[in-house]
Amino acid sequence: MQFWQSLFLCEGDQVFDLARFCEGVGFHGVLPSDHVVHPEKQESTYLYSADHKPPSFEDDTLWPDCWSLIGALAAITEKLHFCTNVFILPLRHPIEVAKATSSVAYFSNGRLLLGAGAGWMKEEFDMLGVDFASRGKRYNECIEVIRKLHGGGFVEHHGRFFDFPRIIMTPTPPKPVPILIGGISEPALRRAARLGDGWISPGQTIGGTFETLQTLDRLRREYGTRNREFNAIVAIFGAPVTVDDLRRLEDAGATGFVSVPFALTVAPNTTFEQKRTVLERFADEVIAKV
Repeated sequence: MQFWQSLFLCEGDQVFDLARFCEGVGFHGVLPSDHVVHPEKQESTYLYSADHKPPSFEDDTLWPDCWSLIGALAAITEKLHFCTNVFILPLRHPIEVAKATSSVAYFSNGRLLLGAGAGWMKEEFDMLGVDFASRGKRYNECIEVIRKLHGGGFVEHHGRFFDFPRIIMTPTPPKPVPILIGGISEPALRRAARLGDGWISPGQTIGGTFETLQTLDRLRREYGTRNREFNAIVAIFGAPVTVDDLRRLEDAGATGFVSVPFALTVAPNTTFEQKRTVLERFADEVIAKV
C-alpha cells in the first residue's frame, strides 16, 4: 500500500516544507488539486456533498497551476511522487497537457501520475470557450492524444475534437505517464476500467469504497482489462480507518491511500508544526504498520 498526502487547502508558505517532510516520514507522494479560477457566483452542481456546494472554497483558497507546483516540488525532493487530484482534463487542449506532463515526468525521473476528472463547474468551461456538454467524449479523446504523444516518435491524430498531422514532441517521459480516472459516477468508473491506468477516489465511506472497488473489478472483467497494471488510490471520509481496514482495502484492489486535507481532519489555517504532528502520528500508527 502506498500512502499519499493531499495538499488541497494547504497554506502556500507551508507546501515546500510539507512535501519534504512527507518524503522523510515515508509517504509515497502528495496530491495537488486543480481549478483554473473560482467564480464569485456559480450555479454548477457539486457532486460530492449533500448540499451540492463545494467544500471550503473561499476567496483566498489557493489554486496553483499543478505543473508549476509539481515541477518545483520535484526539484526539492528525490523520491516523492506526484498525482493530480484531479486535473480537469477536457477543459484543456491535450497537446498542451502532454507537453507539460511529459516535461515534468522527464525532469522528475518519472515521478508523476495524471489524476484526471471530467469537471463539474460549467462556468470554467464557458470562460475558456470549451463546450461543457461534450466534455465526456472530449475527455476520452484527450487520453488517446496524450498517450500517442507520450509514446515518442512521430504521431498523427484525426479525431472529432482534435486533428493534427505527423508531429513529434520532446522530451518524452521515461515511460508514459499513468492516467488515473477520478470520480464515482457510472461513466467515470467505466472510463477507468476501459481506458484508465487506474482510478482515484474523490472520497467515500469505507463501505462505499469497497463497493466501488468491486464495481471496478467487475467492469475490468467486462472490458477485458484485468491483465494490465491498475492503480486504485482511495480516500475515506466519515470514520477513522484501522490498519486492518487498510489491509482489507489492499486485498480488494486498493494500491494507495490518501491522508485527506488537514483543513478537514484537523482545522483550517493550521501551522506547519500542527501538520507535522499529524504526519508523524500517521507515519508511526499507519505507514509503519501496513
